[in-house]
Amino acid sequence: MGLKKYNPTTPSLRTKVSNSFSEITTNEPERSLLAPMKKSGGRNSEGHMTMRYLGGGHKKRYRIVDFKRNKDGVPGTVKSIEYDPNRTAFIALVAYADGEKRYIIAPKGLKVGQTIESGKSAAPESGNAMFLSDVPLGSQVYAVEMQPGKGAALARSAGTYATLLGREGKYAVLQMPSGEVRRVLLTCKCTIGSTSNPDHNLEVSGKAGRSRWLGRRPRVRGVAMNPVDHPMGGGEGRSSGGHPRSRTGKPAKGFKTRSKTKSSNRLIITRRKTTNK
Repeated sequence: MGLKKYNPTTPSLRTKVSNSFSEITTNEPERSLLAPMKKSGGRNSEGHMTMRYLGGGHKKRYRIVDFKRNKDGVPGTVKSIEYDPNRTAFIALVAYADGEKRYIIAPKGLKVGQTIESGKSAAPESGNAMFLSDVPLGSQVYAVEMQPGKGAALARSAGTYATLLGREGKYAVLQMPSGEVRRVLLTCKCTIGSTSNPDHNLEVSGKAGRSRWLGRRPRVRGVAMNPVDHPMGGGEGRSSGGHPRSRTGKPAKGFKTRSKTKSSNRLIITRRKTTNK
């Protein structure tokens, strides 16, 4: 994994830092695992804007990724490491012994030709999917299920992983990428290792136009609006805007929005670390 810097031949290239894509082995995705993606521009079925600051962007096709890893006992060979425009981590094309092909989220260090497996017979090696009950304590895991058989939901973005701290009864104790310590059922699956593309957070777009390529339109500050449009709008000159709030009036900057009656609160041992006092 590496980053690429550019000679400052234009103002945007002066600060641009992009991925070198040295791990990518092909530019052609597997056609059988592609699905169309329709853009909404933030509009609903009636044409009304329900999400602001969305629209435009390059045309993309969805890569069907296997989050369940339910081909237990069938070895698979990694055919390629590919870029996925819909996620920050890279994906890997796996050809299984029975002839089926699937995409998985590629772990850091995965190589073409490597064999991976899932299920009870899998060894605790990078890229193998295992039940949390079989993973050695202290291991780094990613693509963790929250409900057995539903598919991976936790630690899926670039460079992330969870750490298995221990087991309590029917639960595994995991430290999440955010620092939160929570319980997850031992019958849930996870993948050994950490996700690929760990330097993603060091990339610099260099110009506003690249956000437009990604389908993000300019975001208007609340203090720049009128009072009718935002609680922080209005005032003479460059006013500060008062107490920081969302457009709907919900306080920001440290106000806790998580429901106190959420059913999964009982599974959280330690909340994530924050800078708010």
